[in-house]
Amino acid sequence: MTTSDKMYADFKSGFVAMAGAPNAGKSTLLNHLLGQKISITSKKPQTTRNRILGVLHEPGLQIVFFDTPGVFPAKNQLNIRMVDAALSAWGDADLILALVDAASPMPEAERFLVKSLGKQSRPVILALNKIDLVEKSGLLASIDQWSRTHGFEAVIPISAKQGTQVKELVEAMAAVLPCGPPYFPPDTVTDVSERFIAAEMIREQVFRLTGEEIPYATAVTVDTFTEKNNGRLVKIEATIHLERNSQKGIVIGRQGAKLKQIGTRSREQIERLLGTKVYLKLFVRIQKNWRRDTRAIRKFGY
Repeated sequence: MTTSDKMYADFKSGFVAMAGAPNAGKSTLLNHLLGQKISITSKKPQTTRNRILGVLHEPGLQIVFFDTPGVFPAKNQLNIRMVDAALSAWGDADLILALVDAASPMPEAERFLVKSLGKQSRPVILALNKIDLVEKSGLLASIDQWSRTHGFEAVIPISAKQGTQVKELVEAMAAVLPCGPPYFPPDTVTDVSERFIAAEMIREQVFRLTGEEIPYATAVTVDTFTEKNNGRLVKIEATIHLERNSQKGIVIGRQGAKLKQIGTRSREQIERLLGTKVYLKLFVRIQKNWRRDTRAIRKFGY
């Protein structure tokens, strides 16, 4: 055993890919684990589009999480890329943490998840999420049913929203991860930029404040991100990209009311993230059928 091995003989570290059907609660769990918001959430499925890295630091333990898009049988170009991003993250992980919505099953997506898990050799822990919404008898049946689908290292019922049994979930992951040095300094929470998170927080409000196809037809780019007054003010200009003119009218709203609401809520979230005052100006532009355009998908960072 080398000196380095001896130094970290009692320290656990590793990469954990969060996997699951859309809207299983992966981002909510990651935000709870880290104690701050780095991954956006909404009640609509497919909110997460990128692989988001988050680092959990505990005594004797560092877990590097990949929050990934939900996996399901995708058809259009954007969704295919999102699922590919999720599956590729599994290959970079020491452990896969599969999340399932115990309250609202998605049979087709969950069958796809189980089939995909069966094609790889990494250890898997299953978290049955949203148990605060499930009767105990139904939960026991769900645990039994899921335990038969794959050779899980552990099956743990949790509530990511309330924090129920999240500590036990972390202990189960730590038991599987290898001994070794930390990968990131103790003050690192994520590797994504504040600019990226700001764009995501704007997109989150579009998801929360609009309906029908508009959230899924939306991409957000940050055009300027400038500190003023020695960091006491951050000026952000961002563009909400949509696919059709009819969507533009809905996002702007009557006399600009909807866009103002999106901007106000986004600014409040970004101010909490940055810990400073934010001036946010939003623009709305049309990028026709961008979800079918490979070049546009790349341009928007997906």
